[in-house]
Amino acid sequence: AWFQALVATFGSLFFSEVMKYTPCRLCWFQRIFMYPLAFILLVGILRKDKNVFYYVLPLSVIGWLISIYHNLIYYHVISEGFSPCTDGVPCTTRQFFLFGFVSIPLLSLIAFTVINFCGIVYLRLKRWG
Repeated sequence: AWFQALVATFGSLFFSEVMKYTPCRLCWFQRIFMYPLAFILLVGILRKDKNVFYYVLPLSVIGWLISIYHNLIYYHVISEGFSPCTDGVPCTTRQFFLFGFVSIPLLSLIAFTVINFCGIVYLRLKRWG
């Protein structure tokens, strides 16, 4: 989970600072929930805090929900009229496309999904053992 949060954080910084892609409003919201995860998870690992996912999952689940919403708008499942991206870059801007379907919003959804999965599995294993 920490490695995924770290890759997602550096990946988003790479897209904006190196590739010069301007993030849309929903991308910014997702960053707000992703960036702290890299630090919280690292501190939890270093302190061997067995409760770290109780702090991580609320942020990760909220980021995941925003990411789902962003993907629904991006892939035109719901109308762009429901998008908060009224100023600046539209939430449907196609800045990066890998293998014909992997977009920046999809990468974010995958990252939050991996972190949520790790957290849920960890908490279940912790409860059983």
